[in-house]
Amino acid sequence: MNCKMAELKKALEGAGFTDVKTVLSSGNAVFTYRKASESTLEKKIEKVLKKELGTEFSTIVRSLDDLQKLIDDDHFKKFKLKPKMKPIVTFLKNKPTAKLDLPMEKDKARILKLKDRVIYSAYTPSPKGAVFMVLIEKTFGKAVTTRSLETIKKIVRQ
Repeated sequence: MNCKMAELKKALEGAGFTDVKTVLSSGNAVFTYRKASESTLEKKIEKVLKKELGTEFSTIVRSLDDLQKLIDDDHFKKFKLKPKMKPIVTFLKNKPTAKLDLPMEKDKARILKLKDRVIYSAYTPSPKGAVFMVLIEKTFGKAVTTRSLETIKKIVRQ
């Protein structure tokens, strides 16, 4: 469940984050904060959101440099996606423990590659909805967040 972007921005600013910008309406925020690890920032944000918004939100933090590298590396290129397939990226909160035989496919959703804590997938939109999320959550659990490659590009441009 996503929170309202104005509330998210206000909560982050109140916690000392600066240059806070929300992106789209799906819980994405870009901000500046003194040097800290991703896990430290995630815990801080989760605590602030619980206190300020009264709801628990799992957060996943990645630097803009990491997102730009993800775009530049173009992990989808070698998979030659069909024209209607949409590339998506899923960020894992924790490193996966299981060894996977990739790529894997189900209902026009394909998990193509896993690198570090990032899953590269693609899907063909269908009336069944977000079938790729079923495959991802079944394989990796619910401590994930998924964004289209286009959304990641918008976040980086902020």
